[in-house]
Amino acid sequence: MTGMIDWLGGAYPWVKAAHLIFVIFWIAGLFMLPRFMIYQCETVPGSGEDKAWAERIARLRRIIINPSMILVWILGLSLAFNIGAFDQGWFHAKFALVIALSGYHGWAVGAARKVANGYRPASTKALRIMNEIPGIATILIVILVIVKPF
Repeated sequence: MTGMIDWLGGAYPWVKAAHLIFVIFWIAGLFMLPRFMIYQCETVPGSGEDKAWAERIARLRRIIINPSMILVWILGLSLAFNIGAFDQGWFHAKFALVIALSGYHGWAVGAARKVANGYRPASTKALRIMNEIPGIATILIVILVIVKPF
């Protein structure tokens, strides 16, 4: 690897493991969030079931998705600085995808808040399509990190 800095020393494999663990939590949460919104959209706004879904989604965001994303960023940047990844082409592509995935995270959280406030889209088809984004991003990121095609 070019530009190896190795400031993490012996902690590197632990930081890498923690990064991967929180990536899994974050992506799992991002898979769940649109699906939960679809279920909530099928309820009557203000009903007991609607309020229950709103609380489930809020807990998912508060306990899993948001903290996981923050830890993914902190641990990932630590790893990137450790190996001097910023001068590697594959890393630039991965970094762009993680920024895009973070934007998706923001969109999904915002959409969930709208649904919690009673908004119901005419169709849940867009949510079903958006639900595919974390999977596609994960595939591309894993290929970039493992294969390092450029």
